[in-house]
Amino acid sequence: MNETVQFLMQQGTLVLFAAVLAEQIGLPIPALPFLIAAGALAGTGQMELGMAVGTAVVAALLGDQVWYELGRRRGRRVLNWLCQISLEPTSCVRRTEEFFARHGVRSLVMAKFIPGLSTIAPPLAGIVGLTMPQYLLYNGLGTLLWVGSGIGLGYVFTDQLDQAVSMAAHLGPTMALIVVGSVGGYVIYKVLHVYRIGRLIPRLTVREARDRISSGADPMFIDLRPHGARREVLGIPGSLHLSVDDVIAGHEKLPRDRDVILYCACPNDAASVQASAKLREMGLTRVWPLAGGIEAWHAIASEAGQKALRPSERVTVAA
Repeated sequence: MNETVQFLMQQGTLVLFAAVLAEQIGLPIPALPFLIAAGALAGTGQMELGMAVGTAVVAALLGDQVWYELGRRRGRRVLNWLCQISLEPTSCVRRTEEFFARHGVRSLVMAKFIPGLSTIAPPLAGIVGLTMPQYLLYNGLGTLLWVGSGIGLGYVFTDQLDQAVSMAAHLGPTMALIVVGSVGGYVIYKVLHVYRIGRLIPRLTVREARDRISSGADPMFIDLRPHGARREVLGIPGSLHLSVDDVIAGHEKLPRDRDVILYCACPNDAASVQASAKLREMGLTRVWPLAGGIEAWHAIASEAGQKALRPSERVTVAA
């Protein structure tokens, strides 16, 4: 916090604008400490309160608008890219879509206060077709509440923050080492865990899956994609539509004498690999992630000259 205050005292609103914009475009720079520090400076008269609020709001809305337009123009590829750089790519898209489906447009009001959702909510709003007036209204309200709460916290507790800054000056190096070490250790653990799981779980290619169908093996396909993704791109005929959690919870109902092929549309087949790893730990040895997911399936179908299936031609299987 001490370093944050010093930065703001020297550069003022420029630093605040850059910090808020950086967080909103997805850089790992937390803006909340800068908002609190700006509020503390406003409380001591070293920064104009209205200017601080206005600067932060404009920066946040600017970053959000970029993502909203990308989501509206580029679709689900934007979400997949964002989740690819996430530490939890497996559930990134699913969580955000479920949250959006549950709360609707109000999600934009709450998004700024929920880690992981702040950057993903604007492109998701563009993907689901939220109109510009609706988006600007609800996202603007959420942004104003977020900025106001951060700056307001610093403004109200100016005296206490002065004491905290003084204490941080003495404990700063030690606390920094602890925080950096903890975060670094967690990131390394997650990267190694994802890498290990990806290497240990064998994938089934689309051609291998089609060969098994041709041979009469009758594999079971499970579509792990969120509901919104299934509306945009049709799945494999006969697939069960389940989430990763549902598949794991209902593992006893899955056949042991047939191949169970899981597929998704996430980067590096993350959801299907994770689910396959869990199921194999539970004793299901004939569970496979489909390499390349639904995109690879449709690519092979196109090469074979097969027509795209219409929704009426889909086959459903009771769970």
